[in-house]
Amino acid sequence: MKRILVTDPLSELGLAKLQEAQDMEVVIEVGAPKDRIMEIIGDFDALLVRSQTKVTADILQAGKRLKVVGRAGVGVDNIDVKAATKAGVLVINAPDGNTITTAEFSFAMMMALARHIPQAYQSLQSGKWDRNRFLGVELRGKVLGIVGLGRIGTEVAKRAQVFGMKVVAYDPFLTPARAEKLGVKVGSLDETIAHADFITIHTPLIKETKHLISTREFGLMKKGVRILNCARGGIIDEVALKQALEDGIVAGAALDVFEEEPGVGNALLAYPQVIATPHLGASTEEAQVNVAVDVADGVVKLLRGEVYPHTVNLPPLAPEALQAIQPYTELGEIIGSFASQLMYKGVQKVHIQYEGEPSGLEVDHITRATLKGVLSHHYREEVHLISAPLIAQEMGIEFVESKAPVTKTQNNRIRVTLSADGTSVSVAGTVAQGHRPRIVEVDDYSVDIAPQAAMLVTWHKDRPGIIGRVGSVLGLAGINIASMQVGRNVEGGQAIMLISVDRQVTDESLQAIRDAMDMERVSYIELPIE
Repeated sequence: MKRILVTDPLSELGLAKLQEAQDMEVVIEVGAPKDRIMEIIGDFDALLVRSQTKVTADILQAGKRLKVVGRAGVGVDNIDVKAATKAGVLVINAPDGNTITTAEFSFAMMMALARHIPQAYQSLQSGKWDRNRFLGVELRGKVLGIVGLGRIGTEVAKRAQVFGMKVVAYDPFLTPARAEKLGVKVGSLDETIAHADFITIHTPLIKETKHLISTREFGLMKKGVRILNCARGGIIDEVALKQALEDGIVAGAALDVFEEEPGVGNALLAYPQVIATPHLGASTEEAQVNVAVDVADGVVKLLRGEVYPHTVNLPPLAPEALQAIQPYTELGEIIGSFASQLMYKGVQKVHIQYEGEPSGLEVDHITRATLKGVLSHHYREEVHLISAPLIAQEMGIEFVESKAPVTKTQNNRIRVTLSADGTSVSVAGTVAQGHRPRIVEVDDYSVDIAPQAAMLVTWHKDRPGIIGRVGSVLGLAGINIASMQVGRNVEGGQAIMLISVDRQVTDESLQAIRDAMDMERVSYIELPIE
């Protein structure tokens, strides 16, 4: 008999899914403090939580029988996933549970925005019958710009088309083939927002999407555009949005999220063109039931030795196999993320080539980690080792592995090549003595540098003074250089420079480097290195 401990509130249908399993015993201790969980967890095979319980390394260590930790929700930020993997405990979640709910909510907000429904209701409540004041617009025939075409953005696009809207979408991983299948037009960010009558945001909040919509972007939009954010606060620059409202560029905004929450007292709420809700995107009975039922089903399946598709981590291999692949797994995620951040258009194909020692290993874990690196930086929070191949397939991205025969003279390398529409980026890495990752090639330039959490990459003409000028700009910004590598193929020709820095490089410093050196291109890279 397998034993399951539930420590957070769960829907009745989710609990019923557990309790109907005849080979499972369910114990409910909602709100149990950490010391109580520590006391009893050793007698359980699975732990099921939502967001309240913090599943720490010491809880996992105390769970001697523990096989599965289930999170009834999308994120797993309250679970120490690394400690779970080390302990051989599978972590699962339910990323699909609120997709439809959030898409429907976004569309409801769009309709309310188009027809001034909240404002009209408020006016009626105050005793007015002011029909002429709330003249709205139809959705039919309007252009909807979707920024982020993942699961939720895709569902919004489907509903928009039913309403007769034309859809143009921007997503770093949107391929022409997938766009054609969905019946949407592919656009750059600028093209998408410039052509849209309505704009809706569906991206995660990462470095690249912080204030993705700001003063410059509002300046590209049609006068009278309407904009929605039911994704994450901070993607829209709220100060810039206020100015766009005052300038008449934005005719209306619908917000479910804010840069600082709770959003009570936010200055945007004073604008009559703004409608807002307190982060309700996933708040439906069905969504809460769905995530509970999905995770309960996953816990039961995994305890029975079956497969569940939304496993966040992978069970460890035999110790000797894990020891052999671990350095290359870390390397794969790093170079995958590095290559993805250099690619400036949607990825259509990922080619992972194993050369030398890695070609003789079990590479499934390494491939998954590499795909995770490629996808997770730009795309979505739920990209994990198990889900990475599924998400790549879902996005229409082809991924292939190849192995070069092991020879005495061959270097031990992993090479990641991303390609789309005739454009490609290639990054190769190796592990040095002591299993330290090294980046040894970018495109056809040979380099040799230890990757760091923050890095700069420049493309420029090979001429004297470049290194000194870059160092001066960074020095003026108070940014210390940790290491630097220059690669070139021909003296005086094209060259590349990789720089490790001690902290984040601002957009202002990047622009200063471009201006001072007339660089062809400068990229700031953040890598998954602690």
